[in-house]
Amino acid sequence: MIPFFVFFFLLLQNSFAILDPIDFLALQAIRKGLDDLPGSNYFASWDFTSEPCNFAGVYCDGDKVIALNLGDPRAGSPGLTGNLDPSIGKLSALAEFTVVPGQITGALPESFSQLKNLRFLGVSRNFLSGDIPASVGLLRELQTLDLSFNQLTGSIPWAIGALPALSNIILCHNHLSGSIPPFVSQRLTRLDLKHNSLSGTLLPNSLPSSLQYLSLSWNQLTGPVDYQLSRLNQLNYLDLSLNRFTGCIPGILFTFPLTNLQLQRNLFSGPVLPISEVTIPTVDISFNRFFGEISPLLCNVENLYLNNNRFTGQVPAVLVERLLSAGIQVLYLQHNFLTGIEINPRVEIPVSSSLCLQYNCMIPPVETACPLKAGKQKSRPTNQCVEWKGQKSEKKKNNNITTIMA
Repeated sequence: MIPFFVFFFLLLQNSFAILDPIDFLALQAIRKGLDDLPGSNYFASWDFTSEPCNFAGVYCDGDKVIALNLGDPRAGSPGLTGNLDPSIGKLSALAEFTVVPGQITGALPESFSQLKNLRFLGVSRNFLSGDIPASVGLLRELQTLDLSFNQLTGSIPWAIGALPALSNIILCHNHLSGSIPPFVSQRLTRLDLKHNSLSGTLLPNSLPSSLQYLSLSWNQLTGPVDYQLSRLNQLNYLDLSLNRFTGCIPGILFTFPLTNLQLQRNLFSGPVLPISEVTIPTVDISFNRFFGEISPLLCNVENLYLNNNRFTGQVPAVLVERLLSAGIQVLYLQHNFLTGIEINPRVEIPVSSSLCLQYNCMIPPVETACPLKAGKQKSRPTNQCVEWKGQKSEKKKNNNITTIMA
């Protein structure tokens, strides 16, 4: 017969599991490395004389910690300060690790590579520094990597690009340098690397066709991207602005389910030739080297920024019609080589719409409010227009000679 106290102990064990001693000690070490910022009381419940699985942000399955969400998740919470202790790597069943915005400093521990079940790693809006450990590339189950808004340096480890299950990579607003590795995961839908110091060219198959959100803006990337872009037919957001990309953009890009297309301030060139009517709400291709006539297929774009390029010819009448009916809210055409626009000088442009025609090869027929950066000159000096027309004629002549010789 089993003594009563033994029976009671066994019954108690079956009612709730006692945390694994290794996980218990790991949580103690993690707690010692961190503190609440003034105004936060996140660690108030972390009393190690009680069961750690009841601590705020600690989630267990049996006797193992499977999720650790450090800090008060409420908006405006002051967050935590301190460093991430390497003991995190001893939480062998951990599948999710997050830290709320705060003032955590130091490097991301190499020990994260021991977390073979980790699927979500998010430590954004803190002050992490140093390199991203290449050993993160050992986390074969990792789906989301968010280290945005920190002070990370060095390159993006190529081993991360080889992770097969990745769906979200968010490394924006750091000080990362070097080239962008190729990404093999066909589950990758979001890639956000903006506001870094990345350089070099994109490899031909470095971006999977599964991407829906791609932001590489505010870097120093170079080279053509027409081949890469033509494959990304699931994109709904694209921002390549403020880089040094060159070459043309594929007409098929305008057929993708985009809500926002940002290509401004690059070195793109060539004509802009959509293959069908464009329904993207915002298209910004300003401050590039695009030339040729403006396509009337852009008439359904609500916010259209074509300024500071080398467009020529007449402004399509259908764009004017859409502007006057308030279908177009922004139509910026300044700083091009346009020669005319059919619009009644006495017409009233809707108050909800903006038109700028300054600094073209014509005198604007209507007075409109332009951005201050457009300058005060109404039209280009005549010699610039003559010179540009001559360059176009010479280029066309050379192209015809090349065709005949071929």
